[in-house]
Amino acid sequence: MKNTAIKILSLIFISLGTFAQTADEIFNKHIEATGGKALWDGISTYSIKQAYRGNSAADYDIDLKGSFSEAALYKAKTILKRTFIFGIKGQDGWRKVPLGSSDKATQYETNDLSEKEQENMRRELKENLLPFIDYQTKGYIATVVGSETLNGAKVTQVELSGKGVKYNLYFDETTGLLTRKKLTLSTGEVITEDYVKYVDTAYGIKFPSESTYLSSIDKRTLKVTTSAIINDKIAPEYLVK
Repeated sequence: MKNTAIKILSLIFISLGTFAQTADEIFNKHIEATGGKALWDGISTYSIKQAYRGNSAADYDIDLKGSFSEAALYKAKTILKRTFIFGIKGQDGWRKVPLGSSDKATQYETNDLSEKEQENMRRELKENLLPFIDYQTKGYIATVVGSETLNGAKVTQVELSGKGVKYNLYFDETTGLLTRKKLTLSTGEVITEDYVKYVDTAYGIKFPSESTYLSSIDKRTLKVTTSAIINDKIAPEYLVK
């Protein structure tokens, strides 16, 4: 009986300790676990390549290039050997749609992105690295939901919401690493990413290299491999209309 009481009290204290953490403390633990604040604050540009694979013709690749100082983001999606390009820089936003067959030199038709599409890309600029970067400046509210078990590990969930989007972020309580990111868009689509493996980049921060991706729309689990280069020089032609 005494041992049972001690176990119950221990669980209560562990639970209280988890809930005593603030969202910022949980975010900071992840920052420290992946390289430290100084390195993250020193990021000015990035290039990210991702391969989404589900063993079907609908597999695709994503190429991202972001520049914080220029408020610019290049995003290319290649599917069925055709590359669709999206970009923002300052107050401009554009889409380039490939014309003609894939066996010839690609010509593009360029048109403007809608205000909503531009807003989404501006949000993605920093959130491609971490969804909670500058979250208060963007008007997001962070709430610690609580502790639970995810894929056999104890995690703490933090909800980050604002401006028509909501993130549910799950952090490993031992390592501090983000293990799941669930994004709910204003359209109602829910995108869930589980991070399987982190690697050290040449810059020094840890970044997810293997993950799974599931959209509530197509309901197809994809395996994702990611490579990231931090503070590389982005050729000017990527960030022009």
